[in-house]
Amino acid sequence: MKLSQFKFNLPESLVAHTPAERRDEARLMVLHKDSGKIEHKIFRDVLDYFDDQDVMILNNTKVFPARMYGNKEKTGATIEVFLLRELNKELRLWDVLVDPARKIRVGNKLYFGEDDLLIAEVVDNTTSRGRTIRFLFDGTDEEFRRNIEILGETPLPKYIKRKATAEDKERYQTVFAKHEGAVAAPTAGLHFSRELMKRLELKGVNFAEVTLHVGLGTFRPVEVEDLTKHKMDSEQIIIEQSQVNIVNRGLENKKRVCAVGTTSMRAVESAVSAGRILKPVNDWTSKFIFPPYEFSIANTMITNFHTPESTLLMMICAFGGYDHVMNAYEVAVKEKYRFYSYGDAMLII
Repeated sequence: MKLSQFKFNLPESLVAHTPAERRDEARLMVLHKDSGKIEHKIFRDVLDYFDDQDVMILNNTKVFPARMYGNKEKTGATIEVFLLRELNKELRLWDVLVDPARKIRVGNKLYFGEDDLLIAEVVDNTTSRGRTIRFLFDGTDEEFRRNIEILGETPLPKYIKRKATAEDKERYQTVFAKHEGAVAAPTAGLHFSRELMKRLELKGVNFAEVTLHVGLGTFRPVEVEDLTKHKMDSEQIIIEQSQVNIVNRGLENKKRVCAVGTTSMRAVESAVSAGRILKPVNDWTSKFIFPPYEFSIANTMITNFHTPESTLLMMICAFGGYDHVMNAYEVAVKEKYRFYSYGDAMLII
């Protein structure tokens, strides 16, 4: 398939800049992938589509406050530093993006916070905006993390043209987030409230947790018309045996196995055994899913509404069927569904 086949017209007014008032009150479009039938619901209505022993696969990664602002030594210029991932805990080496990049060279020092709570030195260039920095900090890891927490901001996507607020700190995080390491939220999971999860549990739905630490590569634009030439960035995935057992039991019993979000789907599709069941993994994945693709694990999926020409939309088309999904997106625009991270949801069954 070609990149241009994933174009559609998305009015700017449909891009969600704030979350729904309550997590489980976002709108929900239900797409039946065999017939293409569409239903319009509220997110908490997902309850009606799941039953005893069905499985929901959740990505329990936790977003950390990755966006920081520092001042360059001597000039005092304000520099945005976006923490991508920790490279070495002992040396406090981090992979980051800097903006404006032209001002930052190897050897420069950056000062963060009013009392220079943290100081970092640029030790290497990685890409045009990428740098490796070392934090010069002598305290414990706990103290270092606390300082990042104080200085960092919730890393809202760039298209949200406002400052992150205290509300974002809570809402741009799933209620089941556990393992810190993501620089973007697994957004389909944002619709789950604690009450809804309790009610699903009471219905007998089992939750299996996987960890995929979402990186910025998820949002990297596809710049080649021939999709086979696009390379995804690597992201870390961890799936433990206990969670594998929950998923495989669901498959064995021919139950609904639902990937909550594209990140959960990528994680499980990157950990398929020769017998086409799930296996435990602690690795990195750069899997790129686009049509045609045969899925091995999940037979149901919950996802948000994605951008034109994005790798996320391509995966959804592979799962729900290209024609059905593109038609559903046309309907979503007409019905004024909200798009992107803080937008509405789609259940594909």
